[in-house]
Amino acid sequence: MTNQMSLKRVDNQLMAITHLTQLLDYITGFGGFIIPLVLWISNKDRVLNMDEQGRAIMNFQLSLFIYCLISIPLIFLFGLGILTLIAIAIVGFVYPIVNAIKASNGEETYYPLSIRFF
Repeated sequence: MTNQMSLKRVDNQLMAITHLTQLLDYITGFGGFIIPLVLWISNKDRVLNMDEQGRAIMNFQLSLFIYCLISIPLIFLFGLGILTLIAIAIVGFVYPIVNAIKASNGEETYYPLSIRFF
């Protein structure tokens, strides 16, 4: 009987692209959630580590969305919401790039401040 893991292929380039597609949020406003989701669902059974990294990307995207929702009232209450939104934008821009580089090199990726939904 063949192990299912042996049927999966390594595709570091596709994983790097999956991480980078999160940056579509800065262009379209919502593509950074939809495109990685489609890539994850369609390749999680074919590409080694895609399921793990796809879950991490979706957790990160949902976490950033929740943090943005929390920051909006803070703009009106304390004025700190603007600073937190700027920090979220920086983290949301930098970590997909860092993790795309790591994924292309076959290294383990990490997204900080992610709530585990999946």
